[in-house]
Amino acid sequence: MSEKFSTVILSDSEKTRKLLVRYLSENDSFQCLDELSDLSEVYNTLSSLPKSLLIIDVSKDFFKYKDLISDIALAAPNCKIVAISDNPSVDLIIKVMRAGAKEFLASPVIKSEFKDCIDRIYNQLTDNSASSGKSRLITVFSNKGGIGKTSIASNLALELAKITKENVALVDLNFQLGDITSFLDLKPSFNISYMLQNLDKINSDFILNTVERYKDTSLYVLADPPYFKQAENISKKQISTLLEKLKETFSYIVVDTDSTFDGKTVTALDNSDLIFLVTIVNLPALRNCQRILDLFDKLGYDSEKTQIIINRYMENDEIKIEDVEKVLEKNVYWKIPNNYFTLMSAINKGVSVAEINPESNVALSYKELAMSVSDMVYRKKLIKKYSESQTDVIDKILRG
Repeated sequence: MSEKFSTVILSDSEKTRKLLVRYLSENDSFQCLDELSDLSEVYNTLSSLPKSLLIIDVSKDFFKYKDLISDIALAAPNCKIVAISDNPSVDLIIKVMRAGAKEFLASPVIKSEFKDCIDRIYNQLTDNSASSGKSRLITVFSNKGGIGKTSIASNLALELAKITKENVALVDLNFQLGDITSFLDLKPSFNISYMLQNLDKINSDFILNTVERYKDTSLYVLADPPYFKQAENISKKQISTLLEKLKETFSYIVVDTDSTFDGKTVTALDNSDLIFLVTIVNLPALRNCQRILDLFDKLGYDSEKTQIIINRYMENDEIKIEDVEKVLEKNVYWKIPNNYFTLMSAINKGVSVAEINPESNVALSYKELAMSVSDMVYRKKLIKKYSESQTDVIDKILRG
């Protein structure tokens, strides 16, 4: 007998609620609880269950339910949230997904789409789903040391975990002088060399029990080897296999590399969905950045794959952003402001900049960068979904 998951349906429309109850009644794995109207009662009920489903209609007022979605996503990670709306704009969907919903359906809900959605939810709740291919690998790179790429990787990964409520991996591929554990004040029991030695054993449980969780967040850190000898004889194939295995467990993987083009760095770059090329605004750094862009072009990387991040940016710099973009022949994707005291305080205490001062310009910049990255993912998914829907419609018309 299959496991039954308690389900709460929230909708201001009686018609919508009855329709969803009827659809759900055809699936033996989900059981609707009695109608709950008080939001605190909904929260208390779902947060007390080991696994559950919340279907929530945000058609009339998203902000009425925003806090409930966020609170449940945080308190009950095994409660899967499906949002529906009769106005499925891209901005609304992004807001809902960012709040903590895992799925979104347009209303009136089509039965076949609802069934597919519920099947996906069931697979997630029972851990039967194979890799969804939705994982996104982001590599933070610069061939010049000391310009802050480790700080960017660490703070970006943590903000992604906080914003998306999904599992995020932070991988230190700087096997000689990795700093992530120092930046986050971690003393992990295992490191990347241990995982590479046990590639044949790797599954989701093994990974989550091996990587180091950062405090009470959904950020997991895979540390560099503490001894140089442990990094010897690691092949590109091992790194590639490890990254593929991590994609089966994590929605986002942020990789911090060293500043050389060795085999493991190139493997990470090759496997990346997005490369953040970090520079600062001075002529030597910009010339280096220009050379890297030329090299990436020779490696066949799509121009959209690589995005420029300016670190330690100051509005009154002698070299303006327009000058940078002209030299690099590429738009600057992000500017992280120079805030020496906040950043150094965070590094010295082994915490994120948001834990030092969440309202500082640098903390807000990291948060907005993470939001931009997650929004980019959501938008691409939506564009693909709606373009496929339009293709289906055209095909039906052509078939008569």
